[in-house]
Amino acid sequence: MESCVVSPLYAAIDLGSNSFHMWIVREVAGSVHTLAKIKRKVRLAAGLNSQNVLSQEAMQRGWECLAMFAERLQDIPAERIRIVGTAALRTAVNADDFLSRAMDILNHPIEIIPGEEEARIIYQGVAHTSGGLGKRLVVDIGGASTEVIIGEGFDARALTSLQIGCVTWLEGYFKDRHLSAENFSSAIQAAKDAIAPIAEPYCDLGWDHCVGASGTVQALQEIMLAQGMDELITLAKLKRLQRQAMQYERLEDLDIEGLTLERALVFPSGLSILIALFETLGIQTMTLAGGALREGMVYDMMSQQMCQDDVRCRTLNSLQVRYQIDTHHAVTVAETALALLDDCQPAWQSDIQARSLLQASALLHEIGTGIGFKQSGDHAAYLIQHLDLPGFTRAQKHLLGEVLRRYRDNLTSLPEQHAMPAIQAVHILRLLRLAVILCHRRDSQHQPPAHLTVDDNQLTLVVPQAWLAANPLTNAELQQEAHRQTDLGWPLQISEAS
Repeated sequence: MESCVVSPLYAAIDLGSNSFHMWIVREVAGSVHTLAKIKRKVRLAAGLNSQNVLSQEAMQRGWECLAMFAERLQDIPAERIRIVGTAALRTAVNADDFLSRAMDILNHPIEIIPGEEEARIIYQGVAHTSGGLGKRLVVDIGGASTEVIIGEGFDARALTSLQIGCVTWLEGYFKDRHLSAENFSSAIQAAKDAIAPIAEPYCDLGWDHCVGASGTVQALQEIMLAQGMDELITLAKLKRLQRQAMQYERLEDLDIEGLTLERALVFPSGLSILIALFETLGIQTMTLAGGALREGMVYDMMSQQMCQDDVRCRTLNSLQVRYQIDTHHAVTVAETALALLDDCQPAWQSDIQARSLLQASALLHEIGTGIGFKQSGDHAAYLIQHLDLPGFTRAQKHLLGEVLRRYRDNLTSLPEQHAMPAIQAVHILRLLRLAVILCHRRDSQHQPPAHLTVDDNQLTLVVPQAWLAANPLTNAELQQEAHRQTDLGWPLQISEAS
């Protein structure tokens, strides 16, 4: 029997100022597959006194955490392990006391990386896991530092590490645990003062979209989704959440819908820093990044990943390989769907995001058939919504899954989603279903020269009469699809061209 070649393991450990994280992965079909993710709230920065001396208690919390991490590192080659310390260990005057014992526990060197290097690695983690074209502004609020980066593709153009963080701001401005207007005001103003020196050069450089790569941003998105908002973070939503927090007198009483107990302690301080960033830099909207420091560390080690610039393309290619999708057929369906979309322009005013998600849904529409044909749509939805999909936001994954749930047979309305306007999501579903029917013979030479005309919400698919007569099964499926879409309030007519 031939032996299977198992892809190598990689480990990235981030000794952060708030939490210690360990991420263990392996490369699968050009994509990163998570095997273990371990996080412990060590709150190292809370152990720094006014002379920047790290307390024995904080160091002991860190050593106990690393003793657990050490067990998982024993079977991973040293060259595939990277361990870094960040702001708290950069600041501590007695960091060597902590590091000496920590390296004995882990049996591996630990790098205390400068702020700019931390920002560079964070940007690589974002670039390898998040979609979006053009220049991006990246913000990562850590326990004792906040990294602010502008870059395009994989190239960072501006790297800054600010000495503000959710743990140090907790100790500095919410030490009395009161959620008062005075405490919030002081925390926000102090953060603005720290951000001010970079405001002009960053605004001059500009950006096309902004992503947040921190636990604070993840917590905010979880709160917003729990409260029925979409995933776009705006200043108005931040102010709304500040007002919700100020309804409670003390931090221990904080009970905002969607906020987990684990994140509650540093939530007001992180929120204050984020408000300051929005107001000082004039940020309009922010979404959650797919990765940050640990992802950047792994992709730095897996240097072969650097050659493919399109993160979504890499993700889609990996899924096609892992789930044995017929790529030739998937491409044919995607090309057909995009051609139908082109027929509908400019009437539908579809944006680049709609085009990209239509293409992705076509390339992955058969991902569930490997589990079972009868419920392949449900299988596809489950896979898409539970897999890591670098380049796609949480809301985009949800929409993609719901579209694939309905790619063939019975048609139902899409549930509420926050990835794009509802009408554009409906357009994606309608066109995907038509493309799948038109391509059912799995050979582009047997496809009809069909095209769409659009009149507001009314679609007319024009197909040569002779072709329909020669292909009665496809003709019947198209007629049935016309009834299904029309019954849902999405008028569709099949027209025979002479």
